[in-house]
Amino acid sequence: MAASVFVWEGKTRQGAVQKGELAANSKEEVIALLRKQNILPINVTAKPKELKLSMQFGSPKITDKDVVIFTRQLATMIDAGLPLVQCLDILGTQTENKSLAKIVGQVRSDVESGATFADALKKHPKVFDNLYVNMVAAGEAGGILDTILQRLAAYMEKFAKIKSQIKSAMIYPSVILFVAVAVVALLLVVVVPMLANMFASSGQALPLPTRIVIAFSNFLKGWGGLIVLVVIIGFFVGIKQFRKTENGLRITDGIALKIPVAGSLIQRVSVAKFTRTLGTLMTSGVPILEGLLIVSRTAGNKVVEEAIMQTRQSVSEGKTLAEPLGRAKVFPQMVVQMIAVGEATGALDNMLNKIADFYDDEVDAAVATLTSMLEPMLMIFLGVTVGFVIIAMYMPIFQMGSTVGG
Repeated sequence: MAASVFVWEGKTRQGAVQKGELAANSKEEVIALLRKQNILPINVTAKPKELKLSMQFGSPKITDKDVVIFTRQLATMIDAGLPLVQCLDILGTQTENKSLAKIVGQVRSDVESGATFADALKKHPKVFDNLYVNMVAAGEAGGILDTILQRLAAYMEKFAKIKSQIKSAMIYPSVILFVAVAVVALLLVVVVPMLANMFASSGQALPLPTRIVIAFSNFLKGWGGLIVLVVIIGFFVGIKQFRKTENGLRITDGIALKIPVAGSLIQRVSVAKFTRTLGTLMTSGVPILEGLLIVSRTAGNKVVEEAIMQTRQSVSEGKTLAEPLGRAKVFPQMVVQMIAVGEATGALDNMLNKIADFYDDEVDAAVATLTSMLEPMLMIFLGVTVGFVIIAMYMPIFQMGSTVGG
């Protein structure tokens, strides 16, 4: 029987009123679930079905938010005592994203056939990455799958927030840059040729800045505009192809780490991701060597990835984690020292999570700094470029005025 969504209202043992929605096969099942969560049901009703008109073609994209919601709901259901297959059956019916619902159905079928939950997830690497699969495997082995899923959801939410912050910070500078290029192009292609014709009919000698602007305008009006466009597109395509090679990825990622301000942001994001991921894995019972392997694959920067792999090799030889990390000189010395303290006190997982919390705030500060620097720089670029063009085209007019006045 297909699961339905029920709207419920209930009271906790402390008397606080709570409301929510649950997917279940019957009203009685919802009441049982609520009682397992120590909630006294007051009202449980079936949610009316909504008529949805979809204009989307093809399969909808599965976002990080979809996976986080799925993970949190699954953790809640398992914590309430429902069997895994039943949880997956309910979520497969309830999930609004049809692509994710299809994958959840396939996972449920694999689990029903005798596969472990982790092995069933491993068949869908585009949705459930190595980190997700390995943490689920650790949760199954330790009998704490609900706890692991809650940690996973919290981890994914934190990094979704960081990605969102960086994207939001880049929107305004990108708009300013686009406007600047559009304004300059309009001046050079439309306004400058009109004034150039007027100056040519006057027969007077033009100042050097005016001749430069007119020459560049003529260049863009001819084949020059197409050449510039081809060069720009070719540059980005070339960089993309270069980054597909091992050496190219290493070089470009190394350069990215050395860019002023932006390089500091990339480093802080890398530190936050490394410490948060490794700390979450270790807390969940994943061995450190396996954890370092997973972390290296999700580093997002080739230089950082190689440093982590070198660290893993050293740890496999019996050395501490802090020693090879310090030699790699990828992470700040403070991070290395804190990791060393965590190893010495036997609380490395807690120390890694504390470092991650600290660097989450550092990422916020770095994003704010980058934004505050980019905005005035782009405004200066726009002002100087447009100002130069305008002044260059007004100089002959002033010259003509002074000649007539004389």
